[in-house]
Amino acid sequence: MKTNIKKYLSIGILCLTAASLHAQTGEPYIHDPSTIMKCEGKYYTFGTGGGGLISEDGYHWHAGGVRPGRGAAPDVVKIGDRYLVAYSATGGGLGGGHSGKVLTMWNKTLDPNSPDFEYSEPIEVAFSEENEDCDAIDPGLLLDPTTGRLWLSYGTYFGFIRLVELDPATGARKEGNEPINIAIDCEATDLLYRDGWYYLLGTHGTCCDGPNSTYNIVVGRSRNVEGPYLDNMGRDMLKGGGKMVASSGNRRTGAGHFGRYIEDEGVEKMSLHFEADFDQGGRSVLAVLPLLWKNDWPVAGDPFVEDTYEIESERRGYGLELAVDFIRMQGGLHRFWEPQTEPIKPLADQTLEDVIDTWPSGDIDVRIGDYMFRPHQKWTVTAVPDAGGYLGAPYYKITIEGTDRALAATADKEVSTVEHFTGADEQLWRIEQLIDGTYRIMPKYIPGCDEELALVSIGDSTPSLGKFDFSSDNSKWNFRKR
Repeated sequence: MKTNIKKYLSIGILCLTAASLHAQTGEPYIHDPSTIMKCEGKYYTFGTGGGGLISEDGYHWHAGGVRPGRGAAPDVVKIGDRYLVAYSATGGGLGGGHSGKVLTMWNKTLDPNSPDFEYSEPIEVAFSEENEDCDAIDPGLLLDPTTGRLWLSYGTYFGFIRLVELDPATGARKEGNEPINIAIDCEATDLLYRDGWYYLLGTHGTCCDGPNSTYNIVVGRSRNVEGPYLDNMGRDMLKGGGKMVASSGNRRTGAGHFGRYIEDEGVEKMSLHFEADFDQGGRSVLAVLPLLWKNDWPVAGDPFVEDTYEIESERRGYGLELAVDFIRMQGGLHRFWEPQTEPIKPLADQTLEDVIDTWPSGDIDVRIGDYMFRPHQKWTVTAVPDAGGYLGAPYYKITIEGTDRALAATADKEVSTVEHFTGADEQLWRIEQLIDGTYRIMPKYIPGCDEELALVSIGDSTPSLGKFDFSSDNSKWNFRKR
């Protein structure tokens, strides 16, 4: 949490684009959110000042998370069957000084209504003195999946970012462990491990200035958890280096406080806050974005935008289409070997009116074929917010452009279209960007089936529903505008 607190500004702007960008709904108001945790079927995140947010589906959020101790910028990690919460008390210039401390505490559950809900007594694991070159604030936790060791980073712009080792059994500081300086010129750090690399995510820029906040998230990486952490240009984060991960955009400024959430193999999300969401009057809000990996560097994906697309199979590059007769277009044939003397007249696109009377009524199957921007190949993707959601986004309906004909899952684990969208669960779709930039498309419900299946290509021309496999292009799709 940035500490040179300035006067908050509020901009009361309402805009229809908010729905198309799928900001979290309900009351997603929070500052300095912790990494999102799933506990007993619900999602939780905690923020500065105590308390936090809860969501039943990962899309609609409301107040209700409980974290005692108030303080600033907590983080959470699950270790075994318990949750370890770290938070900072004072420090960071809050109250006018830099003296502060980081504390940890345990709970068996994050559900405040559970009979097992009870926090342990906080333990101090790091501290800073009034004139020290580090502020004990903004903790980030990493349980190393390769060694089982537990690490905590902390600090702000008022000095170094430091790293200490904790005992994963007690949450206390390892006896004799001394802090290590690993970065400067950032705060709200978090650590993650992936494929032999340790990544240090830090928040750079200014905060707490509403729409004028310049917060952005940067990253460096190292083969050693203790550093040095270098960016893509070889600059050390101890000398101010850092590669951009997320910044302002889509009418939201001040991206900060990174958290990683692994949904499935190849499906990752990042949580953060934006200091000011212009469509929420400039309030600080929780955001969940796709987390992509490009050349082994993390980068925020873009929110999915409602529009009309070709839905392209990654398997061969063919497009999803209605299984209807191909209607030839008239005109446009020329003897290319002869001189052309007539003036050029652009061809008009084939329209829905040109072909829709040739389509049968009732259900129509789908297939995959050469994309030729014809009406039976153009799919309009529209959010259905009242149908609920999943982590980061609402469910969508997928219809042929200009019609109510909707893509639907069937009881025999196939995919077809129904003549009219009714809002039934089998007509709702989950669309998630994968770490390589392609997409996974999954029905909310398959009649008579308890399995989670995705839209797949079982042949170059044959779509179906099957187990999602990130290692196979059969499971991957692209949404193209062309």
